[in-house]
Amino acid sequence: MTATGFDGFGLRPELLQALTALGYEEATPIQREAIPVLLEGHDVLGQAATGTGKTAAFALPVLNRLAEGRGDEPAALVLVPTRELAIQVAQAFHRYGRDIGARVLPIYGGQPIGRQLQVLRRGTDVIVATPGRALDHIERGTLNLSGLSTVILDEADEMLDMGFAEDIEAILKETPAQRQTVLFSATMPARVDGIAKRHLKKPVRIEMGRVKPIQGEAPLVRQSAYVVARPYKPAALGRILDLEAPAAAIVFCRTREQVDQLTETLNARGYRAEPLHGGMSQDQRDRVMTKLRNATADLLIATDVAARGLDVEHLTHVINYDVPSAAESYVHRIGRVGRAGREGSAITLAEPREHRMLKAIQRETGQRINVEKMPTVADLRAKRLELTRAAIQEHLIEDDLDTFRSVVETLTDEFDLMEVALAAVKLAHQSMSGGDFDEEEIPESKEDPERAERGRGKPSRGPAQGMTKLFVGLGRRNGIRPQDIVGAITGESHLKGREIGSIEIADRFSLVEVPEEAAAEVIAAMRQTAIKGKRATIRRERDAAGKRPRR
Repeated sequence: MTATGFDGFGLRPELLQALTALGYEEATPIQREAIPVLLEGHDVLGQAATGTGKTAAFALPVLNRLAEGRGDEPAALVLVPTRELAIQVAQAFHRYGRDIGARVLPIYGGQPIGRQLQVLRRGTDVIVATPGRALDHIERGTLNLSGLSTVILDEADEMLDMGFAEDIEAILKETPAQRQTVLFSATMPARVDGIAKRHLKKPVRIEMGRVKPIQGEAPLVRQSAYVVARPYKPAALGRILDLEAPAAAIVFCRTREQVDQLTETLNARGYRAEPLHGGMSQDQRDRVMTKLRNATADLLIATDVAARGLDVEHLTHVINYDVPSAAESYVHRIGRVGRAGREGSAITLAEPREHRMLKAIQRETGQRINVEKMPTVADLRAKRLELTRAAIQEHLIEDDLDTFRSVVETLTDEFDLMEVALAAVKLAHQSMSGGDFDEEEIPESKEDPERAERGRGKPSRGPAQGMTKLFVGLGRRNGIRPQDIVGAITGESHLKGREIGSIEIADRFSLVEVPEEAAAEVIAAMRQTAIKGKRATIRRERDAAGKRPRR
C-alpha cells in the first residue's frame, strides 16, 4: 500500500481518490482484516468496538462492486439500530462513493415517508435503514430486495436489545438466498450468535478491539474513577465538570428516569445539559443533537441505547454516572472519545459497593482505571486561576492592546502599576468565573451519608463560610428533590444555581444553604410561591438551643 494505505486492496481508483481527499492515510486493523475478505465475497462475522473503523471496512467493498450500468433496485442493505447511526453510515457511503455516483438512501422513522418513496422510485444503490422502517416499506411494496447482493447487520447486539429480532428475521426472508451477509456487533451474546448461525454461510470471524496505542505512547483516553456515595453523586459530578471544563461530554445513565432527573439537576445548577433516551420523540432527539453539534449545549445525558452510533467530533469527555454492568459496555462507551488521534477522558463515578465491578472491568479490558480523590474547592479555585492566567497570556501574545494603553497610563498616575495589573486580573477572573463553586462536602468514606438524616434529622455540619442554612418544611415524603428546591429559589430570586450551597433532604423537611446576604430575599420570595405545587414553611434554620441564629 502506498499513497493512502488502501492501494493494496485493489479498490477502484475513484474510491482511492475519495479516501485521499478525506485524509485517510492508513487502514485500521479491522479494515486490513475485513476488506480483502469481503472483496472475495465471503460472509463475515465481526466483533468490533466503536472507533475501530468498521463502517469503511464494509462500505468500501460494497461500493467497489457497484456495476457501471446498474439498475434501480438496491444492491446493498445496511440495517442499523438508530436513526443517528443510519444518517452517519449513509453519509460515509456518500463520501466514499461520490466519484462513482453512488446513490445512497437512509430510511428511518420520524422522517416524512413521502420523500423516501420519491427516492426509492428514482432508484438507489445502497439502503441504510432501521429495521422498523425497512419492514414498513417492504410491507407497502415500496422496497424490493430481490436484487440485493449484500446485507449488513451493523450493531447487531443493540438491534436485538431494542426488540428488532422479529423485524430482522422478516427482512432477511425477503432477500435472495445467494447473498453476502455481514454481521458486526460490539458484543457477541448467544442471540447474536444464533442469528449468525441461521443466516451466515461459513463466515470468516474477525475480532477486533479498539486500536491500541503504540508502545511507549500515552493512551489517547485518560481513564479515571471516583468513589462517591449515591446521595453525593450530583454534587460530585458538578465538581468534576467544573474541574475538567469539557468542550462537550456525554454522561451515561442506566435509566430514562435517571437521565431526566440528572438533566434537570444540572440545568438548575447552571450547566447546559440535554437529555437523550428512547422515550423521546424523533423531533426532540433531532433538536438535542443539533444543540450538541452546534455547541449550544455542553452536556448530553443519555442512556446506552439512545447514544449508540453517535459521533460528535468535538467530544472530549465520557462520564459513567454508574459503573457499567459489563466490560463490553464500558469499552463501547469510552470508545466515543480518543478517535482519530484526538485525546479524551473517560471518568466513572463508582459507589462504594461498585468498587469490585470497577476492578473486574480493569481485569477484563487490561486497561488501568486510576481511582482518584475528589477535587476540593481549593483545586477548583486553582483551576479557575490557571484558566484566567492562560486567557491573559493569549491576549498578551495575540491581541492589539494599544487601544487600552491610555487607560493604564491614566491609572498609573495615581496607583502602582502592580496594583493596576492585579485589579485588571481580578476583573478578568470574575468575568470568566460565573459565580462561586458548589462547596458541598463530599465525603470519601464508605459510610452511609444519609445516616444522620435517618437519625434525628439534624444537619451533619454547619453552613459554609458566608452562607446560612434555610429550613424548608417539605422533604422526601413530599417527593422533593434537590433540583426542585434549586429551581424554586432561582425562579423566584436573583440567585443563580451555582450560588446555592449544599442541600439536605430529610423525610419531612429539607435544609438548603444560600449566601447570607441573600437569605432574607429568598425567604420572602419563597413564602409567596410553591414547590411542586405545595406551600412550605421556610425560615432560617434554628440552632441547637432552639433559637434562631442572629439575623
